[in-house]
Amino acid sequence: MLYKILSISTFITLTLEQRGENKPSVKKGGFCLRFPSWEGLGVGLAFCLLPQLTTQALANPNLSPTNDISARSSSNHTIINDLAVTATDVQIVGVSAELEQVIFKQISTRPGGSTSHNQLEKDVAAILNTGLFTEASATPASNQDGWDVVYQVTPVVVKSVQLSGNQVLTPDIANDLFQSQLDNPINPVTLNQGAEKLNQWYKDNGYAIAQVIAVQPTANGIVKIEVAEGVIGEINLGFLDEEGKPSQGRTREEFLKEDLQLKSGQLFRMDVAQQDLQQLYQLGLFNQVDISLNGDARKIDVTYELTERAARTVNVGGGYNDTHGIFGTISYKDNNIGGVNQKLGFEVQLSPRDLQFEGNYGSPYRATNPDKPGYNVEAFRRRTVSRTFEGDLPLEGNQEFETPNEGHFGGGITLTKPVKDWDTSVGLNYERTSIRDRDGNLLPEDPLGNPLSFSDTGIDDLVSLSLEVANDQRDNPLNPTQGSLLSFSTEQSLPIGSGNILMNRLQANYSHYQRLSLFGSDNPEVLAFNVQGGTTIGDLPPYRAFNLGGQNSVRGYSSGDVASGRSYVLASAEYRIPIFNPVGAVLFADFASDLGSAPSVPGEPGIVRGKPGSGFGYGAGLRVDSPIGILRADYGFNAQGNSKLQFGIGQRF
Repeated sequence: MLYKILSISTFITLTLEQRGENKPSVKKGGFCLRFPSWEGLGVGLAFCLLPQLTTQALANPNLSPTNDISARSSSNHTIINDLAVTATDVQIVGVSAELEQVIFKQISTRPGGSTSHNQLEKDVAAILNTGLFTEASATPASNQDGWDVVYQVTPVVVKSVQLSGNQVLTPDIANDLFQSQLDNPINPVTLNQGAEKLNQWYKDNGYAIAQVIAVQPTANGIVKIEVAEGVIGEINLGFLDEEGKPSQGRTREEFLKEDLQLKSGQLFRMDVAQQDLQQLYQLGLFNQVDISLNGDARKIDVTYELTERAARTVNVGGGYNDTHGIFGTISYKDNNIGGVNQKLGFEVQLSPRDLQFEGNYGSPYRATNPDKPGYNVEAFRRRTVSRTFEGDLPLEGNQEFETPNEGHFGGGITLTKPVKDWDTSVGLNYERTSIRDRDGNLLPEDPLGNPLSFSDTGIDDLVSLSLEVANDQRDNPLNPTQGSLLSFSTEQSLPIGSGNILMNRLQANYSHYQRLSLFGSDNPEVLAFNVQGGTTIGDLPPYRAFNLGGQNSVRGYSSGDVASGRSYVLASAEYRIPIFNPVGAVLFADFASDLGSAPSVPGEPGIVRGKPGSGFGYGAGLRVDSPIGILRADYGFNAQGNSKLQFGIGQRF
């Protein structure tokens, strides 16, 4: 057999070995000569001589470099000497540029690198394992420097899409989103685009957790798509204190869970979660409501994190004023009786001159019991200085006229129930109003002969039916940061009792809230707008005129100082800025007008007292979120150059 020393650039084998004797070692098909180690290096040098391949050996069909290596090659072929040769060129035919890149990532044979029959077989297997091809083969062609290798492949033609893990995603939707790939040779770019379209479909339909997990093509043309759609595991409620630490909640968990729309076993949807947050806020029981998720796209646990408001308040106080003299007050309010959001409140004020009280009890409507409306029952007896008749009269000489008091006694019942997207309430009310001086004497008219009541006795009875509809999209009814509130109301009186009053009072109100982040704080600023208006048709007792001006109207004016009209319009804007918890600041502007309706009010109380009929106010204020609600202090300037500091509870709108 002919041997030769192979060139160093191709098959020479150099090995560094430990110091040893100079003994030849025979290997299969050749032998190696080892030489003593070089002095001081402790290693030896060996040259291995391999048999020279003859023409007959290359002609062996099992070793021929021109023999195809394909997926259907016989497994009983035996490669006697799997020699490593240089791949002088590598080509891929039968596929697009995208699939070429896929194949190059799978095979180990590279131009200028080494390859072998065994390596080509591994390359073909790797190509087929991608699932993108039905057939694949590798054909080496020898040249003086090595092999030119050609990979011939046949890509899969996509026939259908097969889903797994889906509940809401239908095959029709998936086929539609993968339409460009069906009946065409498979394309990885198109497959990725289809998967992105599926993820976008989930997002557009509110399934924020759902996503495509895997896309696996198969040789038979079926693309298997595994999805995870965010199945809800457990629904938990976590009560937190103001510092965010776990606490014992007063509200019953079963009461809250009955009203939640997210249920265990359903798919998590962002819009439903937002509706749950809004529903929890609208109960008026919580300062903060958040949702936390735990798990992965296949299964998640949902926890509602709740910070309760102070549900019970008790106040005891007293004071002195010109109307009542020395008086004492006690009040009690509970917005969460029994942990089921039933409400009870009362206030009693006692003085030597008068006894006043106000009480109410109610239970809200619950969607879990749609046949039972919510209800509220109230009764009251109160006496206040009239805002309609406040102001100086043009009397002759030294004649004086003190502003009369309005006494109101009555009660009512209101039923509430949603109708589609509108919260609807209907009520039956009775109210007796009396106009009296400070000593309690009835005053049916003022010194100028202008009527102060609708009847000529100074006492009016008003029996009325009321209807109100509201669409509430606010994120928090107590302190909204985004959303809107639109409401319409009407009150129709019945001509019963003293005065036989027949009237209809109409009002509309719209508020909008927009989050801003001009200062980059964690808590957003809020830009808030309110527009409202109303009118009265038919009989109009003068004290029932729309009084404009004051802390809940145009700030910078005293209550009722702008106008007393049959109709009105009022517009307000506020920029609410959080400073630090629980304090915030407000910039505001208000405008109101009676639309020239003051002459149509009996006795013309606005004109007689010189009210301008319209007014503009602006200024700044502070807000403090306290256990009894948001405390409000506003300092306003009006169009007449005057200013006023005013206080209130709750946001202006």
